[in-house]
Amino acid sequence: MVFAPDTEVALRTVVNLINTAANGREGLASIADLDSFLATEGFSGSRSRDEAELASVHQLRVELAAVWTADEDAAVGTVNRLLRDASALPQLMKHDGWDWHLHATAPGAPLADRMSTEAAMALADVIRSKEMERLRMCESEDCDAAVLDLSRNRSKRYCDTGNCANRAHVAAYRARQAAAG
Repeated sequence: MVFAPDTEVALRTVVNLINTAANGREGLASIADLDSFLATEGFSGSRSRDEAELASVHQLRVELAAVWTADEDAAVGTVNRLLRDASALPQLMKHDGWDWHLHATAPGAPLADRMSTEAAMALADVIRSKEMERLRMCESEDCDAAVLDLSRNRSKRYCDTGNCANRAHVAAYRARQAAAG
């Protein structure tokens, strides 16, 4: 394990949120799409379920995508701003089958504040651990998806949004076969 379990879950949620806009598609086009995303990610708490909430999640997605490719100083600035804007106050919580983990906003806080705080807390762990290189972009030439590398040897190169790794491996195999033939 590289990070605490709740940190890894939050980082995976960030990747999945960023990747809802990868490769020219919009995976959060409607409130129903956001409902589905939050259910898949196991994100609980109050919701307004309106267009303003959806727009605030879209804005958060843009900010988090920028952190994914930022240098450490820029990432720190964004993380600190996200925590400050949400009036974060870390507390240990236990709910929904989860053992003790950190929350830094109240369950009734606006969705974007709760999401940004969860992301910022996880990204703070990444920064403090000097592990920013684990946040990268897919190496496939035709993909712009985010990648979270939690492998022991830091070897993950391709996203989980499609078949990027498979296509790269098949192309490499074919190139080796052509060179040998």
